[in-house]
Amino acid sequence: MCHSMVKLVFVLLFSCSLLQTSEQQRYTPNWESLDTRPLPKWYDESKIGIFIHWGLYSVPAFSSEWMWWNWKGTDPSPTLVDYMNKNYPPDWTYANFGPQFRADLYSENYS
Repeated sequence: MCHSMVKLVFVLLFSCSLLQTSEQQRYTPNWESLDTRPLPKWYDESKIGIFIHWGLYSVPAFSSEWMWWNWKGTDPSPTLVDYMNKNYPPDWTYANFGPQFRADLYSENYS
């Protein structure tokens, strides 16, 4: 009796694994295929926050938040140094970007 019970459990588990395999949808690595996947209900209802870094480096709009370091640090980026030399006076400092750092076009209601 014990041997037949083990067989039955094995057959049931094997059958369940076949059912699950047949229900899985296959995706290919392209947008059309990925866009067919269903999204969970909570995803559309949730509020997802995005944390961004926004600082003085965005005024010249040339580099990342590491701009000062890449400009005045121990190993300056030649590309950034060249850009700054061509576009700003020789005595220009990072702090000089401060008055130009405004959010004139910012709107919390932008959609």
